[in-house]
Amino acid sequence: MHELSVTQSVLEIVLAHAERAGARRILVIDLVIGELASILDDSVKYYWEIIAKGTPAEGASLRFTRLPLELRCTECGRIFSPDADSFGCPACNSFRVRVHQGEELRVDSIEVE
Repeated sequence: MHELSVTQSVLEIVLAHAERAGARRILVIDLVIGELASILDDSVKYYWEIIAKGTPAEGASLRFTRLPLELRCTECGRIFSPDADSFGCPACNSFRVRVHQGEELRVDSIEVE
């Protein structure tokens, strides 16, 4: 159900931008979603078909770009992708890390007619 509210937000964003651009129809929407965002592509597509009906976004294609989790060590500054066994920094072995990438959820671009 989380995807429904996300999809509604995406629709509001793209409709507002399309209106400002004077576009008649929205053709393609590029979404960037981080690994930690807990968003399922298929669920977004499912809800999109329902809520976009009757709008300039009806029939628009959704393209998803997934960003992997990356952490930044707060001790040495290294950015790294954690492995399944450890979230520790491979450079200095510190576990003082912050998410650098992977929480994103954004409309990256919109193709209109």
